[in-house]
Amino acid sequence: MLTNTDKLITRRQWLQAVGSGIGTIGMASVMGQEKASNPFKAKPGQFLPKAKSLIHICINGGLSQVDSFDPKPLLEKWDGKALPRTFKTEFKTGGAYASRFKFKKYGQSGMPISNMFPHLGQHADDICVIRSMHTDVPNHEPGLMMLNTGDNILPRPSMGSWINYGLGSSNQNLPGYIVLSPGGYPVSGAANWRSSFLPGIFQGTYIDTKNTRIDKLIENIRNRKVTSTIQRKQIDLLSELNAKHLAKKAGEAEFDSRMKSYELAYNMQLEATDAFDLSKEPQHILDMYGKTPQCRQLLMARRLVERGVRCVQLFHAPGNAWDHHFDIDRLHAKNAAECSQGVGALITDLKQRGLLDDTLILFSGEFGRTPVVEMPRGGAKIDKNFKPGRDHNHHGFSCWLAGGGVKGGHIHGSTDEFGFEAVEDKVHVHDLHATILKLLGIDHEELTYRFSGRDFRLTDVEGYVVNDIIA
Repeated sequence: MLTNTDKLITRRQWLQAVGSGIGTIGMASVMGQEKASNPFKAKPGQFLPKAKSLIHICINGGLSQVDSFDPKPLLEKWDGKALPRTFKTEFKTGGAYASRFKFKKYGQSGMPISNMFPHLGQHADDICVIRSMHTDVPNHEPGLMMLNTGDNILPRPSMGSWINYGLGSSNQNLPGYIVLSPGGYPVSGAANWRSSFLPGIFQGTYIDTKNTRIDKLIENIRNRKVTSTIQRKQIDLLSELNAKHLAKKAGEAEFDSRMKSYELAYNMQLEATDAFDLSKEPQHILDMYGKTPQCRQLLMARRLVERGVRCVQLFHAPGNAWDHHFDIDRLHAKNAAECSQGVGALITDLKQRGLLDDTLILFSGEFGRTPVVEMPRGGAKIDKNFKPGRDHNHHGFSCWLAGGGVKGGHIHGSTDEFGFEAVEDKVHVHDLHATILKLLGIDHEELTYRFSGRDFRLTDVEGYVVNDIIA
């Protein structure tokens, strides 16, 4: 028979019970309930947003600006000759090399675009070209890290992670930040989309778009051994056990992120399968985008933002896909042919669905290329078999944006007469980041995270919003 004394618990037992209860409450997002602690819950920014999502088409390796969006007629006059000025000493360059691509003016704006991207001409009045971009370092790894994280060297949260941390997601069943790249990683790998000191749940989710079958595209997306009902019971039990453990380990962000990832993985089984299944698209849409891996992943990007994914980043191919120190005319044309149709189709598709105003598209690599020939390395001679290329150039390059509140048919800034260095209305990568955040409704100076004794932000202690490109 129980006595009153048998029903008593010690002070330590009481605190443990209460602590476990609090831990269970903290697990609300993992249990699928709508609580304020849910890291994916959509949050307002500091401004009225012009865009709800971002698609970054990353031309990793370095696109030549004088062959694409920044025509320089004076290069034709000086073709093959030493230019009448001294350029930066870090380049081993020869004479001027005029573009072999042909430029044409398109749209009411008369936007000049080269025949490298024949499908963009119809959208000349939708895109805003920044010709005065510049960055800090002419090497791929630090250049790409600066473009994606705002720092050349130190491991920092990526732009997509900051955006998801600041705004949350409107879809609780898909990652808020998805990275697409066919065949492998770009240089610096996952550091381009990591969350660093931000909670791990905000890091990018990598998908190898070289695969076309859903079960290969997203490995282990389905559990073929147990039903979804049994999986749900397993997740609930695991959540309860984890909640008790978390109560004893309060403040462990990595453990908390891991638990939320389990729940997200379970929820993704149906949602992700549907989002990446391009067979559900009508044939005329598939034909409009094209069949290359780059074009397929552009269609995936539309399907993802349509489902509320906040940030989608697309790399062209592994490594430095656009890094053409040799035979640049053929290789740039080859790469452009792999994505030009899909890029044009993406803008068309978003416009037809009424999504372009809510979606900001960024088309940019980490730097540009020189307007002069890169000399052969190792003392090789230039002969009739020599196929010219261009070296890295971080002093001046081009990018463009479309939709999401930017001025269509607008050209911002300029490089010098040969296309080497930004000289007018210069835009640093920090400024580009500040502007993108502004278009998404975020004040780049207010989006901070305290780590190691100081407040960090994407733009560090720099960055100015380029208001001239905002409609």
